[in-house]
Amino acid sequence: MKLWSARLIPAFATALLFAGAALAGDWPQWRGPDGTGVSHETGLPVNWTSSRGVIWKTDLPEWGDSTPAIWGDAIFVTTQHDDNLLLLKLDKSTGRIVWTRTVGSGKFERIPIKAKSPEQRKEQNFHPTQNQASPSPVTNGQEVVVHYGNGDLAAYDFDGKQLWHHNLQDEYGRYTIWWGHANSPVLFGNAVISVCIQDSLADIAKSPVESYVVAHDVRTGRERWKTLRMTDAKSEECDAYTTPVFAQVDGKPQMVVMGGNQLDGYDPTNGKQLWFLPRIVGGRTVSGATVAEGMAFATQGKSGPLLAVKLGGTGQLPRSDITWKFEKGTPDSCTPVAWEDHLFTITDNGIARCFDIHTGRTLWTERLKGDYKASPVAAEGRIYFLNIHGLCTVVAAGAQFDKLAENQIDDDTIASPALSDGRLYLRGHKAMYCVGRD
Repeated sequence: MKLWSARLIPAFATALLFAGAALAGDWPQWRGPDGTGVSHETGLPVNWTSSRGVIWKTDLPEWGDSTPAIWGDAIFVTTQHDDNLLLLKLDKSTGRIVWTRTVGSGKFERIPIKAKSPEQRKEQNFHPTQNQASPSPVTNGQEVVVHYGNGDLAAYDFDGKQLWHHNLQDEYGRYTIWWGHANSPVLFGNAVISVCIQDSLADIAKSPVESYVVAHDVRTGRERWKTLRMTDAKSEECDAYTTPVFAQVDGKPQMVVMGGNQLDGYDPTNGKQLWFLPRIVGGRTVSGATVAEGMAFATQGKSGPLLAVKLGGTGQLPRSDITWKFEKGTPDSCTPVAWEDHLFTITDNGIARCFDIHTGRTLWTERLKGDYKASPVAAEGRIYFLNIHGLCTVVAAGAQFDKLAENQIDDDTIASPALSDGRLYLRGHKAMYCVGRD
């Protein structure tokens, strides 16, 4: 079996604490075992088509943008069918739908994508590319937790029994994020942690709307802690559609959160804010942070500069902790992924880049076909870039651009890929695809 870089082992070991006793073949959340889009799988496919290399294909009730969560022989995926918000369990070997649960329901509204009036800012609407089934599920091998854009947060066991249910809008206030709540929950030990980063309405309301981070017991649903996350951002700049990521800093776990013109770190055991880097002014933030080599990599909102920020310290971080910055052609939607000494990004219109992870020097820039919303994943020295129309371009994860393959399936693909036991799992609008070596 091919050995992975020694530098990746601490992050993988730390991930076992965060997501439970995850096995190498599990993909328990949106960005995989350690939340960074990196897989330690081997034997993954490089070439496939809709008719070659697809081990199975399962039609799904349409539709959603969430990445599947995989544990053992179980695949969990959320979707929205009409106004019903569904959780499905699939058999990983065959793709058979084992059970379906209706978690909740809710109508949603779409309006033209433009600046909102003060009255419109008080309600969330949904972007054309997403609905209420955009947050990805997360599992620890015993419970699976799901979250939806209507505020429903619920846990199920692997037999489909609901263990508990909350609605975060009912309990903590109506969502004011402009284009639909899409933050995925994450697990730390026995706690499931959710973020809500949204328009404070501070310039038009008597009392600001709260943004917050909240933890619930994964087994009972009891609230463990709740921390307000209010920043200096105004209006749509407050909004973030990002998911937290964990890092080991000076031997202790930290949870890194990006959005609202701010990057900050928390103690995931109690929700205490440990440090913050404010005034990262951009716009609403879609691309989340990733961590590698003792740094966090995050893009300022609306395709602002890509920042490499040194992890560590307390309180307000100095600007000197920004190790490097890249300002031209950065991701708006897709989260970066790191492999060894390189960081890879892709813009929404398909400009892929490779950076030296330590210096920020651009090593290559190439245009790939199509437009992109899914975040790239890395495995076996390769990067998988999946565009919105089912084309996956595979490139070598190195300092020279080397395109290994272009692979097309007949579906729209907003969700990020999942990797498990030597196979790729691609969630389309119409179906789930299991892709293996032909």
